Amino acid sequence: MNIYYIGGSPCAGKSSVAEILCSKYNLYYFKADDFLDRYMQAGARKGYPVCEKAAGMNAEQIWMREPLLQCKEEFDIYREIFEFVTEDLKWIDRKDGIITEAAAYLPELMKRSGIPGSRYMAITPTKEFQITHYRKRDFVPLVLAGCNDKETAFRNWMDRDVLFAREVQRQCHRENYVSVINDGTMEVNELADLAAAHFGLK
Repeated sequence: MNIYYIGGSPCAGKSSVAEILCSKYNLYYFKADDFLDRYMQAGARKGYPVCEKAAGMNAEQIWMREPLLQCKEEFDIYREIFEFVTEDLKWIDRKDGIITEAAAYLPELMKRSGIPGSRYMAITPTKEFQITHYRKRDFVPLVLAGCNDKETAFRNWMDRDVLFAREVQRQCHRENYVSVINDGTMEVNELADLAAAHFGLK
């Protein structure tokens, strides 16, 4: 089965690109981040340490920590839950192929799984693009609702994702995967066309 993976960091345009490719090329769209809570709960039940720790934390404990620590734990969570994501993909039966996107698709995990460069790309945002678009998201106040200092918590969140993007870019370079940085100058349809050309979709 043809599976096309889009990784990268949050608020980069991954979902928008996947939705366009899904519609234009009759692909099944699997948005792994929609199941993140379930994957983390499964990891906690199996005794995976970072999933266990995250399951017991409230918003204040999560977002008021150092961004570097938050970033490290985010990578560790994705390493712990990757088996659950790949297991779900196995159950999808679509002859036309699957387009799937998630921050969980770390370049290092793609390489370890034998995913060729023609089936994976990462999209990460510039800091300015990221913050501008996060400010527009309705879910942000809900995520930070339990924090006493919401503005500091938001800055920590943004700094975490900047660090995350840089590490994804570094891993792409190391593993020889395509890495696209979205600074907002390219329309989403152009970004989708770029992804389609990379994947060889027709």
